Amino acid sequence: MTDIKTLYPDRYYAAYDLSATQPTPVTGWYDTWGMSSVATVRPASNLLPVSAEDWSDTTSFRLPTGRGVLAGKVIDYTAPIPPVPLATQARNALVTARQTVWEEYGALNDPTPQVWVDYLKALRAIAQGQETTRTTLPEPPA
Repeated sequence: MTDIKTLYPDRYYAAYDLSATQPTPVTGWYDTWGMSSVATVRPASNLLPVSAEDWSDTTSFRLPTGRGVLAGKVIDYTAPIPPVPLATQARNALVTARQTVWEEYGALNDPTPQVWVDYLKALRAIAQGQETTRTTLPEPPA
């Protein structure tokens, strides 16, 4: 049987997705010498060694979240927020626009200005996937 210290000479390691674009989040922390089995741990060559000093720092270094890997170093990391699809933005804007039209015109039984009707229809077309050429929402009427 091969000695764990031979397989994992640095003892402490950070795991991350090797195929991901960096920076990428740390996905696990390993004290390989303290494990009863390393059967589920990647080979040391696919992990990032961590110093004993950094390993011991559980207040700012070895954290359960907010740590990533960039160019062979552990860094502060915040996952990027994916962009909200335009159709979703349009659905949200449509709710607000309908409420505004109702409060300003419908509740008073006043006619809705054409500029607001056109705006509502444009938002509805985007929200329903009928308008797919736009990359931004139309501006609401003044």
